[in-house]
Amino acid sequence: MEQIILLMVKIKPIKILLALLCAAAIAVTAWYFLSPKEQAPQYITASVAKGDIEDSVLATGILEATKMVSVGAQVSGQVKKMYVELGDQVKQGQLIAEIDSVRQKNDVKTAEASIKNQQAQLAVRQANLAKVEAEYRRQQAMFAEDATSKAELEGAMASYKTAQAEIVAINAQIEQSRLTLATAKEDLGYTQIVAPMDGTVVAIVTEEGQTVNANQSAPTIVKLAKLDTMTVKAEISEADVMKVQEGQTVYFTTLGNNEKKYYATLRQVEPAPNSINTETSNSSSSSSTAVYYNALFDVPNEDGKLRIDMTAQVYIVLNEARNTLTIPASAIQASNRPARAANAPPRPERSERTNQERPQGERPARLELNAAEKALVDQGQASVAMVRVLQADGTAKPQQVLIGLNNRANAQVIRGLNQGDQVVIADAADTSNDAAKRSTSRAGAGGPPMRM
Repeated sequence: MEQIILLMVKIKPIKILLALLCAAAIAVTAWYFLSPKEQAPQYITASVAKGDIEDSVLATGILEATKMVSVGAQVSGQVKKMYVELGDQVKQGQLIAEIDSVRQKNDVKTAEASIKNQQAQLAVRQANLAKVEAEYRRQQAMFAEDATSKAELEGAMASYKTAQAEIVAINAQIEQSRLTLATAKEDLGYTQIVAPMDGTVVAIVTEEGQTVNANQSAPTIVKLAKLDTMTVKAEISEADVMKVQEGQTVYFTTLGNNEKKYYATLRQVEPAPNSINTETSNSSSSSSTAVYYNALFDVPNEDGKLRIDMTAQVYIVLNEARNTLTIPASAIQASNRPARAANAPPRPERSERTNQERPQGERPARLELNAAEKALVDQGQASVAMVRVLQADGTAKPQQVLIGLNNRANAQVIRGLNQGDQVVIADAADTSNDAAKRSTSRAGAGGPPMRM
């Protein structure tokens, strides 16, 4: 019994020691895993890549036919026959429709009969003229021999001159009747409606059997349009119209196929908005009303897929660069830094990151420009900006770069970066850069950027 008690006394200190060792191990493990560790700053970055960039004015346009003519009727009557259907291709002079011509034919016959009647009267007058002329000559001879009186001579002379006047009058009547006949024949020709040009029948306004009245206004029978070339009328806002000029490259897409781009050259920018057609001299324009100017350009339409009144998303190219180094515009520090109130205290976490990124006394290397680059800067075609470049150790180093074309979505890098460099778009923990992150996402989605 005494031996058992002695053994238990010896084992108890060993258990206590083991318990202490386990507690110490748990404490060390908890401290290792739960103690705060210094973490490297996290960034949202983008690669410097080669691509195309352009600065363009965005506008909405409407497709119109290069030339469209309303073919009307110049005489009244019932449309007896239509010779074309909607969408038909017609040639100049081709018969389109025919109007009932009974009245016009009767007018022609009446004018012809009137001329025949007057010509018969002319023959009678000519015979009478010959008679009175002979009498006048006889009276002259007799008066010379004192065989007749002066009164008889004067009467014969008056009859002769009257007969001459009647000939002149009847000739005038015949000329007038000939003009009436020509007008009647012209009206008869108007009953045959022919195409004034080559084109496509884009609308049939008057149906077969319908009666038209040309006495008040010329009624439209069909509309013809030239569709082999289309004209796009784009509305340019007054904020952008001073940047747009004739000869600039322009392209557009349609709602039905936004993958297909149609390229053309800007032909004209109209000097006044459409509202000038409806404004009166004493009306004043409202400052709250948007003002748009029409820009016109033509595009071939050989396949006929472009149609009248289609909506076009138009891009007028102001400047472009091809196969050049590009970065998101939000990577440029000037556009990436949020505004801060003058009396707002600096954020400690930002100061700590700045100290980690930039050791004491480190400044970004100044970018030395050559003569050509200085000329670009002086002309406003380039500018020196600051970006942050991600280093191999995970820090971001500020670096000056020469920026060329900047469309506010992407920017052209002329010098200062290499393809594959990682530029900082935003700090991962900085929620103030959410707008920059969204802008980067939109820029990476592809397609031409919208001008702000």
